[in-house]
Parts: sequence; C-alpha cells; structure tokens
Amino acid sequence: MESSLSVIDLVRHADPVVQAIVLGLALCSVACWAIIIEKLIRLTSLRRQISALEQLAAHGGRGAGQLPGVAGAVMSAARSEQADLAAGPAPPYEARSRIEETMRAAMLIELRRLEGGLPFLATISSAAPFIGLFGTVWGIMTSFASIAQSQDTSLEVVAPGIAEALFATAAGLAVAIPAVIAFNQISAVLGRAAQSGGAAIPPIARALAREGAKSFAEID
Repeated sequence: MESSLSVIDLVRHADPVVQAIVLGLALCSVACWAIIIEKLIRLTSLRRQISALEQLAAHGGRGAGQLPGVAGAVMSAARSEQADLAAGPAPPYEARSRIEETMRAAMLIELRRLEGGLPFLATISSAAPFIGLFGTVWGIMTSFASIAQSQDTSLEVVAPGIAEALFATAAGLAVAIPAVIAFNQISAVLGRAAQSGGAAIPPIARALAREGAKSFAEID
C-alpha cells in the first residue's frame, strides 16, 4: 500500500473529477510561474529605467540620451510636448504643467503595460484554494460511497481514498501561495516605481520648460 500513497499514484487512482481539478491546477501553476518569471525580468529592467530617470532629474534634465523602456517613453513624450510648445509662446508655468502632465500620462501607460498578468495572478491566488477544496469534498464523497459499498472501514481501505481527496487541497494551496506572494510583491514594486518616477518628473519638466522658453527667446 505504500506505493498507493505516492503523489503519482494518488493522482492516478483518484476520481476523474479530482484528476481533472488537479490537472487544471497544474496548468494554472505553469501559467502563474511563466508570468512570475517574466515579471521578474521586466521589473529588474524597470528598476534601471527609473534609476536613469532619477539621475536625469538630479542633473537638472541635462544629458538625456537614448533612455530605455519607461524612461525613454517618458522623455520622448516630454520632448514631443516641448516641440509643440515651441510653435507658440506659453507662460513658463503653463509650459511646465503641460510637459509634466504629458510625462505622467506616458509613465502611466508604460506602467499599465507591465501590469499585464496581474489580474490572472490575483484570480488564481483567491480561487485556487477553493478549487482544490471542491476536489477534496468531491473525493471524500466518492471515497465514503466506496467504503459504504465495500463495508470495510479499516485504515488500509480508508486512508488511500482520503489522501487522494486531500491532495486536491494541497495542490490548490501550492498554486495559490506563490501566486498571492508574487502578486503582492509585483504590485509593491510597481507602486514604488510609480512614486520614484513621479518624483523625478517635476524637476525634468521645469528644466525642459526653461529650455524651451530660452530657445523661443533666442529665436524671437
């Protein structure tokens, strides 16, 4: 009976409904880990991009070359707005406000792109334990029905069926725990990136507004 309590045998001998639930949870786990790994790679890059934006702000908006990712998109939007402002005079405060608003909008768009997959992690983290629990309840029901038919309540008869059923709950928790941890950590990193990037935008916008006003005055 020892082999019947191995993970493979538990799944193989389980009720078809429980097997389907475990298979579905396994597929969800693969999808979750694919999202987690992809986010780890992209968030590592995001930290460097936000750091580049902060360094640019520390230098008064000077020295902006080809910045990557979010930083590049933000600065590209800022330069585009600066070019539009160059077409006609605008008060310094209005110019700075327009550039800053454009930069914040660009950052928001880029950060939202990085949020792809988070709703799936949130859904799996909350639903997987209940899906596993449903498999457990179903498995226990069928196990008790089998026990009633055999009219044998010895531990050797009861244990394998109960173990097969409980494995579904364990599978649900194994899927949900990494998903909820990853969701919280990824959300926290994106929140910190938004705060750090948002703090870097005003000094850059001021520098670009002054630069635009100076250029317009020289042309005039």
